[in-house]
Amino acid sequence: MTTELRKTTDQFHMALRVVMMPRDANQYGTIFGGVILSYIDQAGFIEARRHGTHRWVTVSVDRVEFRAPVQIGDVVSFLTITERTGTSSVKVRIRVEAERDLTGEKVHVTEASLTMVSVDASCKPIPFSSPPTVAASIPGPPTP
Repeated sequence: MTTELRKTTDQFHMALRVVMMPRDANQYGTIFGGVILSYIDQAGFIEARRHGTHRWVTVSVDRVEFRAPVQIGDVVSFLTITERTGTSSVKVRIRVEAERDLTGEKVHVTEASLTMVSVDASCKPIPFSSPPTVAASIPGPPTP
């Protein structure tokens, strides 16, 4: 059973904001598409994690069509919203916007939908409503 969720632009969550650096660019000064795809995947994880503290894996990515280039110095925002939920899966929409370095203009770069699935340590799907399977731990100093 899946639940369809309605969405409007103001319901998106800010998942990531990243300044694009020269290391992420080609010889023309535009950012590699693969760099943007990697951030899309990370943003999808952040949105899925709102539904449960589990291991989440990306099962599918819908078509991604780049509408505008991203340039060195742009601040790129990855906005997310849950579109649909199942028992162990979440379909997440990610909207990517670039704020131009020199002008501050906001440009819609692309959108994508990812299907994320919550899994156990053996990578078997589990209901995301189940108790957390990943302990929230912060490494501390070694114990003597």
